[in-house]
Amino acid sequence: MNTGGEKRALIIGASRGLGYALTAEFLDRGWQVTATERKPSALHELAESAGGRLTVETVDITVPGQVTALHERLGGSRIDLLFVNAGTNYTTDPSATFTDVSTDDFVRVMVTNALSPMRVIETLEDLVPPSGTIGVMSSGQGSVTDNTNGGFEVYRASKSALNQLMRSFAARHTDDPRTLLLMAPGWVKTDLGGPGARLTLEDSVPGVADTIEARAGRGGLHYLDRQNQSVNW
Repeated sequence: MNTGGEKRALIIGASRGLGYALTAEFLDRGWQVTATERKPSALHELAESAGGRLTVETVDITVPGQVTALHERLGGSRIDLLFVNAGTNYTTDPSATFTDVSTDDFVRVMVTNALSPMRVIETLEDLVPPSGTIGVMSSGQGSVTDNTNGGFEVYRASKSALNQLMRSFAARHTDDPRTLLLMAPGWVKTDLGGPGARLTLEDSVPGVADTIEARAGRGGLHYLDRQNQSVNW
């Protein structure tokens, strides 16, 4: 699908998995994309085939100074979509509970999944115009209401924290006309989701992109799945 537009996206955390696939999807739709990596990745190969529409930047979002430096490099760029994709877990064992995690690992998951994405938004949000969209990759596992089975407890807690922080950001910007999105892509076969996940990247990412595009210009904070349906808080 190619919309033929000149829209610009900044996708943070795009070296692999959902972030990489989302970068490729928006390129296919005719967007100009800046995508970030922490270390050299397949993004550079993707850039070679993107006809100059993909710029790759290096940033570790857990290091605030690197995020500030990225803002300086971007200068006065206009970004129609700022999307932060960040996710880590301390275990791939769904039965592991919060009693199994070390304090250091708990802090690492919370800093990576909740605190750092919001620091990115606070630092870069001035690049997004009133008609633009600011989004983060959340998860259905961040829903407090829908947590009836437990599992992946620290990861769930980090995504719930992310949702709460994004809601606080929205509350502090009540007159902001921009669209704010918390996206739940579903359980996807990635390094984080694992081989037992229900969805492939091809099942999930086009729907995520469709939802982002459909919500552009509508304003407000929305917690949505890949089918553009609301997720329970």
